[in-house]
Amino acid sequence: MLVSVLLRLLFLCLNLAAFTIGDSQFIYSGFSDAKLVIDGATTTVTSNGLLELTNGTEQKIGRAFYHAPVFAILSVYTDLSAHGMAFVVAPSTNFTTGALPGQFLGLTDIQNNGNSSNHFFAVELDTIQNKEFNDLNANHAGANINGLKSVQSYYAGYYADDDGNFRNLSLISREPMQVWIDYDDKITSITVTMAPLKVSRPTKPLFTATYNLTSVITDVAYIGFSSATGTIDTRHYVLGWSFNMNGRAATIDIDKLPKLPRIGPKARSKVLEIVLPVTTAVFVLTVGIVILLLIRRHIRYIELREAWEVEFGPHRFSYKDLFYATEGFNDQHLLGIGGFGRVT
Repeated sequence: MLVSVLLRLLFLCLNLAAFTIGDSQFIYSGFSDAKLVIDGATTTVTSNGLLELTNGTEQKIGRAFYHAPVFAILSVYTDLSAHGMAFVVAPSTNFTTGALPGQFLGLTDIQNNGNSSNHFFAVELDTIQNKEFNDLNANHAGANINGLKSVQSYYAGYYADDDGNFRNLSLISREPMQVWIDYDDKITSITVTMAPLKVSRPTKPLFTATYNLTSVITDVAYIGFSSATGTIDTRHYVLGWSFNMNGRAATIDIDKLPKLPRIGPKARSKVLEIVLPVTTAVFVLTVGIVILLLIRRHIRYIELREAWEVEFGPHRFSYKDLFYATEGFNDQHLLGIGGFGRVT
């Protein structure tokens, strides 16, 4: 049995599950017409087809399940988020009565964490480091069995096909991402691969874990997602979902995916970021030049006073005063004509 799941999502708060062991496949490019069983006061399908598991309300669990048994986190902050989300395979749609929000992702509680009776498999996309679960950091993916301690995990990112180098991805970057999850029961191999939305599936996976899931999923199983909020306003959305029971999941048409809502301040235009500083600099420079020219003109035409004028006062008139006094040197104010010219 080869199980392949392709997710295109932006991380916010979510819980979803769906599916039975048998030949089955589906593909969702948005969830407007999806047959989902909604579980949780904060879970809904938005008008444009986004599956919103949480709406930013603190300490809540949201779940959404596929209707039959089968087998793009947004935070108000750019550098801090509530807890992440997980892809889940579980024995029922209500597999953990009393499950906790926060770091438990709505999967289990303190007493039952890691208990073999949980019978769930999850791939977590975690955005907070919890030392009690031996998390790598606050930005990682991991494969979990019956609890929140990963049997295998790695930093969020992907290996680029062009040079083979590892490229980091931020789970709270507010950018949609792709996650591929494959399980091959012949070699009991779990493979997790990530990439940005417009990057094809990398050849090298993010990590591979070996675990026999038939010892975990022993009966009918549901498949979906789970997440829970903490104290930070964070929302988890799933944009699309492709599933195949025996073979590769079909590729999701990116152009058909619903658009994510804008979180936080509106992004500034790149044109404004360039033009505005240049325009401001030119304006300041122009004003400075005008002021400098006026000062130079004032200094140039300022009248020098002789020493005797300091004591007795000036006995001269400025050209401006004479101009106004004679009404522009009008001929009616002519006093006479001498060897040096007209006298008014």
